[in-house]
Amino acid sequence: MKTEVIAEIGQNHNGDMARAKELIRLAKDAGADVAKFQVFDARALFDSSPRNPWFDYNCATELRRDDVMWLADYCRELNIEFMASVFDVERIQWLEDAGVKRYKIASRSLSDLSLVTAVADTGKPILASLGCWQGQALPDIKNSGGIKFLYCVSKYPTPLEELGLSSVDFERLSGFSDHSLGITAACAAFVLGAQILEKHFTLDKSSYGPDHAGSMNPEELKAINAFRTQWEACR
Repeated sequence: MKTEVIAEIGQNHNGDMARAKELIRLAKDAGADVAKFQVFDARALFDSSPRNPWFDYNCATELRRDDVMWLADYCRELNIEFMASVFDVERIQWLEDAGVKRYKIASRSLSDLSLVTAVADTGKPILASLGCWQGQALPDIKNSGGIKFLYCVSKYPTPLEELGLSSVDFERLSGFSDHSLGITAACAAFVLGAQILEKHFTLDKSSYGPDHAGSMNPEELKAINAFRTQWEACR
């Protein structure tokens, strides 16, 4: 079975749509199968207290409906799948209008039953990260399109020694949402049986923002793709 790589652009466009476009192009050129974003209402989703030093940044990186349509169109132009994590029911319709093939549910949203139900009601496939999921059993999401779960540690960035990858059952879980530094864990996940790798993607790891440091850059994405190709060839 062919594995896939999701370049999680997320908020790493820093609110600049020209940068978002460049990230999509570079993700495609480096071998990613998917360019992924996050669609949210920043003031509803994020903590505005001093506990969240990134609140102004979160607001600046909020995508408008027109941004979503434009990004989806550009992905179609380049023949790379457009995907997004959706964080409220209203924006599901944005993604339906953008023509998404499937949805991502972030681990923090798995307890939002209204959102999860509304996504499942689209009948499209779902990917869901488990970083914030506390139960031993997998979430019970009834979805005719099917659901795949991704192993995840919700720490940004995650130290390698805290990943626990060797104990992950990749027959039970479909993939790995990687927040660690570098690409060691990403490559190891393929060897351990992950069919899906999601990792943040950036032009510059020193850029301002909470996700850049733990992201892969274009050269690292190329290296991951080369490793994936070699691994698939020798399995």
